[in-house]
Amino acid sequence: MNWIQTLVDAIGLGSVYALVAIGLALIFGVMRLVNFAHGELITAAGYTLVVAHALPVPVAIALAVLVAVVLAWLMERVAFRRLRNAQPATTLVATFAVAFALEAVWLIAFGARGESADLLSSLNEPAIQTGGVTIRWVTIAMLGVGGILLGATTLLLNRTKIGLQMRAAAADFRAARLLGVRADAVISAAFVISGVMAAAVAILLTAQQPLVTPTFGLEITILALVGIVVGGMDRLTTATMGGFAIGFLNSLLGNLLPSSERVYLPSAVFLIVIIVLLVRPVGLFAPRGASTAERL
Repeated sequence: MNWIQTLVDAIGLGSVYALVAIGLALIFGVMRLVNFAHGELITAAGYTLVVAHALPVPVAIALAVLVAVVLAWLMERVAFRRLRNAQPATTLVATFAVAFALEAVWLIAFGARGESADLLSSLNEPAIQTGGVTIRWVTIAMLGVGGILLGATTLLLNRTKIGLQMRAAAADFRAARLLGVRADAVISAAFVISGVMAAAVAILLTAQQPLVTPTFGLEITILALVGIVVGGMDRLTTATMGGFAIGFLNSLLGNLLPSSERVYLPSAVFLIVIIVLLVRPVGLFAPRGASTAERL
């Protein structure tokens, strides 16, 4: 086994999981909502790439981003806005309901076998080959897009008015509203950003593996959510690091296990997660003595 090749591939996939973690952590930070329907935004963007396969690549990508953003905004506006004051269990069930409803839509519209979105299949070609290590363009794209979006999100949260309002809402939503923070605008902005992240994930995943199925975004969302818990879901930085770590671990174990034993990959990942949580319940990357006062 070429360990350098394995590590390069794991870092690339970890970057994609980090983008999923950012989208989930933003919504959790502002609304205290674990949005299991986030995976459907990824699936929606993936199917948009399938439908728009005959269009120029930049147009298809722009449509995928637009569909994911609009769907994210509609989720908040139609399904979640009226549940802001509901019990956490109620909102959690609502996210499951939205996820299963949209999954049924994909199943009816596109079938269970999946469709190919091969617009960016050329990214699987080698970009660098040296010493038995092949770095594909898709790996470079994963690292580049992940770094750019993470940097842009950090700048938005720290340098813009809406970003500061999001941080204030994450720290204390009621107090932020009393101080003049516009709740509707802040929450809508968080969902829009999560839509952009979901579209980026769909584009990168279809470049690596073009098959889009009704559960296309479900598995990566669940694993990214596990990563957020492992990293520390009360802070955007630790949640992102946790998402990266779970993606890295999933790719690394997938390459280490023989093909006949990869069916046990999820079990191995979750076993490691349980061990980590037993040792560090507040999160693997949470600072010592960390509290839940700062969430973004």
